[in-house]
Amino acid sequence: MAPVSAPEAMYRKDEKALCFHHELLYEAKVLDVRPFEGEGGKSSFEYKVHYKGWKNTWDDWVPEDRLRKNTPEQRELSNNLRHAVLEAQRAAKQAQAPGKKKPQGSARGSEERQNSVAAAPRGQKRMRDQDLEKEDDYHSRRAVRIYMPDRLKSLLVDDWENVTKNLQLVSLPAKKPAGIILDEYLESQKAHRPTRSVEFEILEEVVSGLKEYFNRALGRLLLYRFEREQYLDIVTRMESPTSDLTGLAISDIYGGEHLLRLFVSMPELLAQTNMDSNSVNRLREELTTMLTWLSKEPQVNAFFASVYESPGTAYIDKVKNTA
Repeated sequence: MAPVSAPEAMYRKDEKALCFHHELLYEAKVLDVRPFEGEGGKSSFEYKVHYKGWKNTWDDWVPEDRLRKNTPEQRELSNNLRHAVLEAQRAAKQAQAPGKKKPQGSARGSEERQNSVAAAPRGQKRMRDQDLEKEDDYHSRRAVRIYMPDRLKSLLVDDWENVTKNLQLVSLPAKKPAGIILDEYLESQKAHRPTRSVEFEILEEVVSGLKEYFNRALGRLLLYRFEREQYLDIVTRMESPTSDLTGLAISDIYGGEHLLRLFVSMPELLAQTNMDSNSVNRLREELTTMLTWLSKEPQVNAFFASVYESPGTAYIDKVKNTA
């Protein structure tokens, strides 16, 4: 049996890299390398880094997953993360400005809360103190901002107009469903991350989690009202033993436009989790990298060329009657 080769460090002494410090990536230089035993006894490495332009007192030993190669793609990620953080800071300042009302979440959630209070029987507590504390805690959580490239914002606007204004629907199943898009992104990252590295394992978990979120959230959060009849038909076909959609998941049917809507909803979804700040920052990094990749020319042409079709007067009349 051939001997198992010892793992090699991804970064070398004196190598220039990018290193995370809290939410942002900074230019750094590797000063030293030493072996490190991670969780579950996995062998890895720690790196002593010096942040460019910082005093030596900030030099620090960091785990491998805080470092990134100094490539154009990672420098673009650094700029995008900085943009997202600055946007979040501006939003926080506006929310704290005198005379500003406390944010009430989504319009739908606000309406539901008002209706539940109004419907409470007289003499019964309309909302317990504990419920109020939970709501205050929800609003006090720091908002999570995810950078959305302008090109993808434009696609989202076109998608909204096609469905809500032009009364059209995306032709389904999509030629490139969300699951395939996420798999292709994962495959594209193999050139930048060793498949057995901690970074790649984290990415695999993120991709798997996004598929699960997409499957669960689409029917509840990601559809416009005009699309719901189409969704009900899709679900019926998925449950039929003789249909062409039997055994498929939602992520095998809906495509890029609906996946972008999930990214837009992620800040609200993350605000409802108990993830610690490090996990949230890492997820934000992965989502920002993914969105940057999606906004490039080859991906836009491949994933967002969905055909919108008019469903006909019978469908439109049915939607109006069920409104």
